[in-house]
Amino acid sequence: MSDDAIWTSLPVPALMLDAEDRITRINPAAEGFLMSSARAVLDQPVWDRLAVDAPLEDALQRARAHDAPLFVNDVDVGTGDRAPMQCNLQIAPLNGAPGVMLLLISPRELAGRMTQNTSVKSAARSAIGMAEMLAHEIKNPLAGITGAAQLLSMGLKADDLELTDLIVSESRRIVGLLDQVEQFGNVSAPDLQPVNLHDVLDRARRSAIVGFAARMQVLEEYDPSLPLAQADPDQLLQVVLNLLKNAAEAAGEGSGRIILRSYYEPSLRVRQGDGPGRSLPLQIEIEDDGPGLPDEIAGEVFEPFVSGRENGTGLGLALAAKIISDHGGWISVTSAPGRTVFRISLARADQKGDG
Repeated sequence: MSDDAIWTSLPVPALMLDAEDRITRINPAAEGFLMSSARAVLDQPVWDRLAVDAPLEDALQRARAHDAPLFVNDVDVGTGDRAPMQCNLQIAPLNGAPGVMLLLISPRELAGRMTQNTSVKSAARSAIGMAEMLAHEIKNPLAGITGAAQLLSMGLKADDLELTDLIVSESRRIVGLLDQVEQFGNVSAPDLQPVNLHDVLDRARRSAIVGFAARMQVLEEYDPSLPLAQADPDQLLQVVLNLLKNAAEAAGEGSGRIILRSYYEPSLRVRQGDGPGRSLPLQIEIEDDGPGLPDEIAGEVFEPFVSGRENGTGLGLALAAKIISDHGGWISVTSAPGRTVFRISLARADQKGDG
């Protein structure tokens, strides 16, 4: 097998750097990671293309001077175009090429991110199972309370109607919450089929800009060459609409900006149980410029009944995570003031087995 074949077959992003840390070559996985072609990054300083949450320049120079490898684990690596992800970095000198270093980037999306596959499937099933039972039992007495309040209001003066109106409105609000609880538990298994993700995103965008996001900028940054995904189009639309609605609400009364983004990342794999891992190269991101998630819930946003809004039910993101988990996919979030990014990772429609 030729060196070129080995280079292009590497499953992780690989960059070749000259003595001045300029990029001289990248493999296809690195093109996906950087969201740029090899031609676009050729001869550019690597630190202009990669944002690493660690002081690596001096360490790289020492490794080059001593002709020794350098290993850096669990650092956030971004490209400037999308949210950073936790990675392991391996830097090693290239034999027979003085000063040339090889940089390998191994994304660790599972380490330190919002791990919905275990938490949602266990916590959601136990919490929602109990809540479904309670929802059914509570609805009947609530209907009686609402009816009694409406009957009382017929004999009251206008000044006293405020109290019965409050009873009716609050009872209806609780019934609405119980309906959402029951909906969570009644989501059917996804009807997986080949889906054009951009069709789903466009449907969600059109719905948003004529409704809850009418005062916002909703921008598109799509990879036009994205292959078909394995997904249920209706359930995926429900998830994207939920994330768009959250993004719009994060902006409050003022205008804001939402970015719908798609791209291909061949290096992302998710390990489930003891298996070899599942390839999830198709990425959707919903980014907003709101204030970010509250610190006290940032690590639990996919759990049932966790909400950052005063009147939020805390079921929207839990339901989104459940749907994506049922797809065999992955959902995560990175958040800071001015930039919150929800990311959905899905399998290709033509993938076989574990990918």
